[in-house]
Amino acid sequence: MIKIENLSVAFGDTKAVQNVNIELAKGEILGVVGESGSGKSVTALTLMGLEARDADITSGRVLFDEVVLAEAGQAKDRALYRRYQGERMSMIFQEPMTSLNPTKRVGIQVEEMLKLHTDLTAAERRARVLESFADVGLRDGEQLYDCYPHQLSGGMRQRVMIAMAVILHPDLIIADEPTTALDVTIQNQIIALLREINAKEKNAMLFITHDLNLARRICHRVAVMKDGRVVEIGPTEEIFANPREEYTKKLIQAVPSRIKRKCSEADGHQGSEKRTSPVVEVHDLNVYYREGTNNLFGRAKKHCVVFNADFKLYQGEVLGLVGESGCGKSSLSKAILGMNKEIEGTVSHFSARPQMIFQDPYSSLNPCKTVGWLLEEPLRAAGRLDKSLQMSKRDMQEAACDMLKKIGLDESYLHRTPSQLSGGQRQRISIGQALITRPGLVIADEPVSALDVTLQAQIMELMKKLQEEMGVAYLFISHDINVVYRMSDRIMVMKDGRIIEQGRTEDVFANPREEYTKLLLRES
Repeated sequence: MIKIENLSVAFGDTKAVQNVNIELAKGEILGVVGESGSGKSVTALTLMGLEARDADITSGRVLFDEVVLAEAGQAKDRALYRRYQGERMSMIFQEPMTSLNPTKRVGIQVEEMLKLHTDLTAAERRARVLESFADVGLRDGEQLYDCYPHQLSGGMRQRVMIAMAVILHPDLIIADEPTTALDVTIQNQIIALLREINAKEKNAMLFITHDLNLARRICHRVAVMKDGRVVEIGPTEEIFANPREEYTKKLIQAVPSRIKRKCSEADGHQGSEKRTSPVVEVHDLNVYYREGTNNLFGRAKKHCVVFNADFKLYQGEVLGLVGESGCGKSSLSKAILGMNKEIEGTVSHFSARPQMIFQDPYSSLNPCKTVGWLLEEPLRAAGRLDKSLQMSKRDMQEAACDMLKKIGLDESYLHRTPSQLSGGQRQRISIGQALITRPGLVIADEPVSALDVTLQAQIMELMKKLQEEMGVAYLFISHDINVVYRMSDRIMVMKDGRIIEQGRTEDVFANPREEYTKLLLRES
């Protein structure tokens, strides 16, 4: 059904995609895997007709049922593409916060697909939207229908995007990291839903992911990309059992798993000397958000999202926080950093300049600034607050260059803007911003969710190294239980706004007390 023939795409002198050949049959799920920046998303966006304005198709063409949609040297027929986009092919984007309209309620945005492509009545459209919400694991659909994107967690926004993409049951679904922000239970629901739609309607799916385990579970075939090229393609089990290319072998070996950690990792930071120096103490903390307004009294109603949180985080320790999307993990972290003042209870800090690595790097990085400016800004801010920390412009530039090297990028990135980076590269800049001032506490909200497995390993190694060098403590939030296992000294499990279990990593994994913890471990 889909043919990508000898496709090359360039951004000026930068060759993002080079001589890519991919065929996708009706009813087939083809996985596309590879490192961040390997050309996966550019290939998908070109197929969808959504490549950037400065992207140039230098060779090849794209066909849908033998109809040429795009071809080198030919102006794009936008009217032709509009007949296909939405109804016959749709896309689940990687970053929902930047794909959803922040000024419109999410129900209206999903309903727009039906309004454009069907003759359903308003009542019928609303019913279909609520049904689609339920299919992707979104509870309280009636309430969610009237929410704005910023009122939802990252995982909930991702599920709204998936609901929008599948609601018309198109012939082709392009899924660009569709489960990146989802916890394992919801991830399994989404994968089951996509497989069910694929089996029932025999639609084709291009499934882009950095999670090789996920690709193995859902895809019939896998294409491995590196430096803009397809280096290996074949049946999924054949690729995993007998990879030909060294790069493919490297990707498979880098997949995080629950193999026994080294003694220094499993037992480090557990001694009494570490536990005498807390960097933050949280006691009996309730976190609220204000909802709507009461017209009679002019007051907004408070809604509690975190209940009676109680824990300590010690110097040089990694404390993992896991739980379903929407359970209150990000709300708790924002309250700890003072970003939400609607709290009861106490949060006591014993370190300077606590920082946060945000979940969605594209919405947290200033799109108008260069990477160099973004990395230097925390240093400038620290200098304004404390004169002893002021640095010369030259020193700040050197610190920015040094941090770029630590996060796996070279100095050529200093003059790029966030829009010129891949999702994984933007995430690395966010991590560099948080670490460049050498803080005592870093709250990392899904810091490796957008990264491929090799970069995940690099970033986790970097964070561990800085932890040892500076005694920095991390509150490490993730839905990937295997990543948390490799990173954390202790683990807290959160459900419905409450911390239901906490303890040493090995103890929680070996002998979980709560049924919900057992479920998380079983489904990972």
